[in-house]
Amino acid sequence: MRGLGLLLALLILLLQYPLWLGKGSWLKVWELERQVEQQKTANEALAVRNAKLAAEVNDLKQGFDAIEERARFELGMIKRNEVFFQVVEPPGGETSVKTNQSDAAGAAAPPGATQP
Repeated sequence: MRGLGLLLALLILLLQYPLWLGKGSWLKVWELERQVEQQKTANEALAVRNAKLAAEVNDLKQGFDAIEERARFELGMIKRNEVFFQVVEPPGGETSVKTNQSDAAGAAAPPGATQP
């Protein structure tokens, strides 16, 4: 009887091997499902990008506003009789002028004079 039990247990293990570790096992199915989810996420991102590109192509085909905008910003073109102003910021990125009383007093003091 004991031998029969071992034989049945061995038979069950042999039947379970392909299910868990074989060619079409659950582990491989889980891995493939994970890969499918990653690919779906990538496809959604690409679909959004494609929609943006399609809208841009449609805009370029139908209207002159998009063409004019690209010519202005990418190529630096301007229309006839149009004045172009270029604003250059200082290297530090600061656009505001710092003025306080100590700076104003230092500017008004003669050279060599000490400030209080």
